[in-house]
Amino acid sequence: MLFYQLHEMGRAWMKPWTLLADANAKAFGADSTWLSNLPGSEQLSAANELLYRIGKDYEKPAFDIHAVDNDDNERTYPVVQLDALVKPFCKLLRFKRYTDDPAHLEVIKAQPTVLVVAPLSGHHSTLLRDTVRTLLRDHKVYVTDWIDARMVPAEAGAFSLDDYIAYIEDFIRHIGAESLHVVSVCQPTVPVLAAVSLMAARGEATPRSLVMMGGPIDTRQSPTAVNNLATEKPHTWFEQNVIHPVPMNYPGRGRLVYPGFLQHMGFMAMNPERHLESHWDFYRDLVKGDDDDAQSHRRFYDEYNAVLDMPAEYYLDTIRVVFQQHLLPRGEWVVSGERVDPSKITGTALLTIEGELDDISGEGQTRAAHTLCTGVSESHRAHLTVEGAGHYGIFSGRRWRTQVYPQVRAFIASHAEGARPAKAKPAAKTARKRATKRKTPAG
Repeated sequence: MLFYQLHEMGRAWMKPWTLLADANAKAFGADSTWLSNLPGSEQLSAANELLYRIGKDYEKPAFDIHAVDNDDNERTYPVVQLDALVKPFCKLLRFKRYTDDPAHLEVIKAQPTVLVVAPLSGHHSTLLRDTVRTLLRDHKVYVTDWIDARMVPAEAGAFSLDDYIAYIEDFIRHIGAESLHVVSVCQPTVPVLAAVSLMAARGEATPRSLVMMGGPIDTRQSPTAVNNLATEKPHTWFEQNVIHPVPMNYPGRGRLVYPGFLQHMGFMAMNPERHLESHWDFYRDLVKGDDDDAQSHRRFYDEYNAVLDMPAEYYLDTIRVVFQQHLLPRGEWVVSGERVDPSKITGTALLTIEGELDDISGEGQTRAAHTLCTGVSESHRAHLTVEGAGHYGIFSGRRWRTQVYPQVRAFIASHAEGARPAKAKPAAKTARKRATKRKTPAG
């Protein structure tokens, strides 16, 4: 139970050395210093920067989305990031575009609203920066921004998988299900499907469409190394080996979590040769003065190395429900006394997306949602397998922008209008925060 504390002590011990390495890298690399003229200064600067980046702390990156082009690239809209709804473990962010052009304003107001549900599985929601930025070209976009559990005071209570589902339901109600399209990436495909299933069973309005990308709906299909780890170890092993209390130097001191640094070690262990090669290439790029490639390395690892702690209850629930007992595809999942039955979904279209080379969510795991959602008509379903794409390629990068997004955009547009199922009872509405507007809001 002292492992997290020992990690913090080691991090504190290393900090002076990483700061010294940063100073040395700048001293030997800056053109304005006499040290940069010494023989071997390029190698010394590169080695020190590599040491600094290996040992430094990586804070949560910013989304850094301040403007976006419209689809035909004829106009650029300023973008403002707003807190639409704040809960102890998550912020619902709104990326709001602005324009003073009445014609463009009318076009944007008519565009579909999308909720992007980001994973709570180690990395921050900024991992979906490219997803959000691309969707903003043609949509009004919200995104879930999960909060690092070590930063949540223990007085806020526990956070379980059931709580996660309740959060998604609240976000859908807050935005308004009648005109909403939900995009879930990886881990949240399971709780999102559960949330919409429960809402449908109660007679509440459900989103117009669900787009599920690379998620573990049924991990019995094409199990990957990630799936095998969860099934090879008993549930007690995870409780005893990966759950630790947050140290005293954080607001969430005493809270039980799955620490981010342990998750990061797991990420690195999956492809150690690739990371070693990448760091060696970074060193050589610095020595050669190849600033573009070096900066690309910095951007990638600034995101990749920034991890968060997950609440222990939520993590252990996910291991048990999703990976070990497969309760969703078996029809045996009960959430707060209600059984999750995806067949109750009738008024929501379904698009599933998988990467041909996905080594995290194997082939068929996401597509399994179609087998469960029997109430959705065939005309309102679609599936896409992206050839040559791994896990990240289906929601980030060139393949996402050129192959996947056009189909996502077309699917959402085709289901932006249509009849809605009758509601048994109107859902309680949550008061919305209104931001002060300096320009005419677009969407």
